[in-house]
Amino acid sequence: MTFKIIRTITFTTFALVVMLGAWEQAQAADAKTPYPSMAAIEQYLMERNAEVALARSAAPESISRDAEVMVLGQHGYETAVKGKNGFVCLVERSWTTKSDDPEFWNPKLRGPICFNPAAARSYVPFTIKKTELVLAGESKAQMFESIKSGLDKGELPAPEPGAMCYMLSKQGYLNDHDGHWHPHLMFFVPRAEAATWGAGLAGSPILVTDDAEDRMTVFLIPVAKWSDGTDAPTYMH
Repeated sequence: MTFKIIRTITFTTFALVVMLGAWEQAQAADAKTPYPSMAAIEQYLMERNAEVALARSAAPESISRDAEVMVLGQHGYETAVKGKNGFVCLVERSWTTKSDDPEFWNPKLRGPICFNPAAARSYVPFTIKKTELVLAGESKAQMFESIKSGLDKGELPAPEPGAMCYMLSKQGYLNDHDGHWHPHLMFFVPRAEAATWGAGLAGSPILVTDDAEDRMTVFLIPVAKWSDGTDAPTYMH
């Protein structure tokens, strides 16, 4: 009888240790990947007028007041305001980042961004396509495979010369670590060596990210003021 009790206690203790280990592994995985899958679509949506205002805050009013404004709907981006100057302002969501970004599905992310005409023609199609694929139920892997296919077939464009955008909104939320980060300009070019721009070097004001999945290089230049003209904190590398 005593042997049975000891065996039962031993087995129960072992089971608890196994369960505790599995729980700790799950907790560690959650800490590493806080957003493992897409949230309900409602968590990514905004009230329409609020989204228009947030999109416009990406650039100075002299630019954004005549820009086309797109907002996110149940099935993708749609035009909320017709533009006059060729610029397009919108609020990007989390799935426009790289596939290995741990915040790829972060429903809190709101990235106000205003594209000049060249970027509106050659970069915005990526945002629209990715969003349509995600909202159609494609997984992250399927979405990037579709983007690769679109690039291979010439259905998605290479960045046009002069393609750039403004990200000057102090109201945006770019990720959990940096919040609205720092006002900056971005320039989109076909994949290029950072050194050709002097980017990423000590003392250089130009930052760089290689977007291999979209086959482009993005150069970032922090600036001194938000879109409303107020001073931003001094950017430190």
